[in-house]
Amino acid sequence: MRDLPHIHQTTDLAERVLLPGDPGRALRLAQELLDAPKMLNHNRGLWGYTGTAADGELLSIQSTGMGGPSAAIVATELVELGARRLLRVGTCGALAPAIRVGELIVVEAALADDGVSQALGGHERFARVVGPGGLTDALLSDGGKQATVVSTDLFYDADDRAGEWIAAGAVAVEMQTAAIFTVAARHGAEAGSALLVVSSDLEPEALHAGELELGRLAIAALSSTR
Repeated sequence: MRDLPHIHQTTDLAERVLLPGDPGRALRLAQELLDAPKMLNHNRGLWGYTGTAADGELLSIQSTGMGGPSAAIVATELVELGARRLLRVGTCGALAPAIRVGELIVVEAALADDGVSQALGGHERFARVVGPGGLTDALLSDGGKQATVVSTDLFYDADDRAGEWIAAGAVAVEMQTAAIFTVAARHGAEAGSALLVVSSDLEPEALHAGELELGRLAIAALSSTR
């Protein structure tokens, strides 16, 4: 086992990793989707777990924290420790009426409006950042709805940018996908992103049911590309 500055590895790391932002979501997914999960990391509150998924293969679930900088740090250290397929399972907000709260979307491209993907990838603002490898196609073949999202560093005070994001082609907004795609491409790993559309009035039961559906979609995609 190795200790890196942010990931202090305490059990085996699978070569395929689900990346929720929320540590609580990482715990819930590990409890629901893994057999005999063991804690992979608890340093800095970035909870992670490894166990056996329904397809009989090892799977790690590692929280990234909020935003591109934290996600990029975690993704980089996971790749250094041996991860080869990174799949974000997170939440997003709708920008278009066709995107309904509670549904799942698969990110075909993330528009770069965040500092990390622009700095690491040399992307211009609103450049289309795609997930390297075949995970996006696998997610779509397993029933995900294709969408272009925008990745931003802002959670609050972003309303004045919504018009620009929509004009650039985004139908939803989130914070981590472009950074994860960029890190994976830099390090020769595969990456994908599947997101649950949420709003402030989504009931916790519906949120948790959507998280579980998201995790199952992700595992099906990983299983079909092994």
